[in-house]
Amino acid sequence: MAAEGLAGLLPAQTQLEYALLDADTSQEKENLVYQYLKKMDSRERDLTVPELGGDLQWLNTEGPISLHKDLCGKVVVLDFFTYCCINCLHLLPDLHALEHQFSDKDGLVIVGVHSAKFPNEKVLDNIKSAILRYNIVHPVVNDADATLWHELEVSCWPTLVILGPRGNMLFSLVGEGHREKLFLFTSIALNFYKEKGQIKDNKIGIKLYRDSLPPSPLLFPGKVTVDHSGDRLVIADTGHHRILVARKNGQILHTIGGPNSGRRDGRFSEAAFNSPQGIAIKNDVIYVADTENHLIRKIDLALEMVTTVAGIGIQGVDKEGGAKGEEQPISSPWDVVFGNSISGTQEDDVLWIAMAGTHQIWALMLEDGKLPKGSDLKKGVCLRFAGSGNEENRNNAYPHKAGFAQPSGLSLASEEPWNCLFVADSESSTVRTISLKDGAVKHLVGGERDPLNLFAFGDVDGAGINAKLQHPLGVTWDKKRKLLYVADSYNHKIKVVDPKMKNCATLAGTGEASNVIGSSFTQSTFNEPGGLCVEENGRLMYVADTNNHQIKVLDLETKILSMASNTYLTLPILNPEAGDVPDNLPMQREKMTSLPKLPKSAPNVQLPSLTVAPGQTIHFLLKLTLPPDSKLNEEAPNSWFITAEDNTWLLQGQRLSGEIKDVSCQTFIPFQLPGSCLSAEAILAIKVCLYYCSKGSSACMMKGISFNQPLQIASTNQGSLTQVELIHTF
Repeated sequence: MAAEGLAGLLPAQTQLEYALLDADTSQEKENLVYQYLKKMDSRERDLTVPELGGDLQWLNTEGPISLHKDLCGKVVVLDFFTYCCINCLHLLPDLHALEHQFSDKDGLVIVGVHSAKFPNEKVLDNIKSAILRYNIVHPVVNDADATLWHELEVSCWPTLVILGPRGNMLFSLVGEGHREKLFLFTSIALNFYKEKGQIKDNKIGIKLYRDSLPPSPLLFPGKVTVDHSGDRLVIADTGHHRILVARKNGQILHTIGGPNSGRRDGRFSEAAFNSPQGIAIKNDVIYVADTENHLIRKIDLALEMVTTVAGIGIQGVDKEGGAKGEEQPISSPWDVVFGNSISGTQEDDVLWIAMAGTHQIWALMLEDGKLPKGSDLKKGVCLRFAGSGNEENRNNAYPHKAGFAQPSGLSLASEEPWNCLFVADSESSTVRTISLKDGAVKHLVGGERDPLNLFAFGDVDGAGINAKLQHPLGVTWDKKRKLLYVADSYNHKIKVVDPKMKNCATLAGTGEASNVIGSSFTQSTFNEPGGLCVEENGRLMYVADTNNHQIKVLDLETKILSMASNTYLTLPILNPEAGDVPDNLPMQREKMTSLPKLPKSAPNVQLPSLTVAPGQTIHFLLKLTLPPDSKLNEEAPNSWFITAEDNTWLLQGQRLSGEIKDVSCQTFIPFQLPGSCLSAEAILAIKVCLYYCSKGSSACMMKGISFNQPLQIASTNQGSLTQVELIHTF
């Protein structure tokens, strides 16, 4: 048994680590690891990992996995993680690369052991959302009570433990930044045990959670903001790796990036982001925290161009900065907000950045200027403003000596007497302020006095330190009422803070993670809301209800909550399988074979020919009317679906069908032409199958209709969006 835990590995692995430091060549390093494995394998008694309990919940698998049965004959990498932890997120690209190089057939299996920090993270549905959000494709076990964590005496997130084919512990790697060692240790272990004939090539039963999900117009929207006029919303559609600009009435003005992750500047149609979060808009310019690309991007709506203004596309470890933005490495920027330098002549000449990856607040100089307690700075310079880089809840009159813990939300109150930045400091579960006069960092609500205690969380309304939050991700300032609103993400609530009295109270949400739009704020529910904003006149608040894949609207005057239904329903629906999943096409063929057949009496409506261009989006608006004194049979499979008999290339990556739940309102059916079209002419068929009953009898009917839409595909741009009405009375 592993009575010694990871401590049993320490003496031998420490010797190996020192020897590797002195090794000059790759061959020397490989030989050292090989000799280490010979020594570990010849021990009289293995350091074995105990079996995971049979009652634990598994994700991305066909069922529970036994470490000592199913994974016998495999080299296993156990990733002890918790989904809120930025360091754990930094490790995921290394694991993605490792499982791309070695499969279960090669003898490697990665298992995520989710060991929660916050109570909210123990809930299986929340872990499901996280593995989808972060594109985790290996098995994950919910070790909610941290049983294996305690058995092995794991002490921090993330920790990797590499096992041999007998469940024998070989190596451990604590923290992030060990990519070279991870690949070295894993590859040599695979070769070593293959030579001994102990590696098995059997497949592990993988069943990805993402494959069971329906498509969604928005996917984990992280942040939302509104322009000065209040007419335009900007949404970070994080899971679709894109930025959306929409009018309040729901009209989509711009779709920038998506649906795949990537890193590309250029025109809107070719630009690419990777899990963007924070956004700030002024006039026709938007700045974006392109989180997983470790970049700050600039979107010019007038020129329809995307450029990079800070970061080099690789996670930085520099905690000082000072270089020109495009030469300065940065780490997981999570939010951005405009502000003013203390000596500048222009408004909004600074972009403040919540640099979650280094636990700091940074500044990007948009013009020449000076920061509090700083020297004169040139336009384009990107540097640390506050935070030592240590993960702490430390307040200090000197900004560089203060400590933050994964700051994830920013808002500015430029007016007196505030003149400060508000910071949602997620891992300390606090809201903090940074004075823009002298840089002093102070506590506002949440947490506790010990700067090293990052476990002082809860859900308690109160004043100052007596108030408790749980991993807040967003803040927004209400100029009209002089109040601060907080997305208390893991409590699934929106809270309101009076900074003068330091009072914190629940404004909306019950604390339950669900999706209810109630008759009042306190009867409505959210699911890990990540961002929020208040329009300039103080009337409406918009909330990025992240795990509900929605933008919700709170009327702060009438206290009525609604879903931004127009915006939500008219967004182009992107099939998750059409994103980062390469083997999407067979699944589409399978769906096509299961589509219903229309009755022979179903009419065919021929629509006027439509001229479109590659990549263009068409919104079909379905408006159906039932006969008098009849009603839809809600228990029946009422649906729409799309076919293209001689042009199936049109259907790749599309959502091919959907439910019809209510004919009293129109149904939106989005369709996006492929970027590369195989023919200049095609015909789409949008078909409807309905079941309805006469109100006065038990008679029910099945009816259908087919709308045939001819397409003329031109090479020139016809506009980004076209709407077509599909109207029929049965």
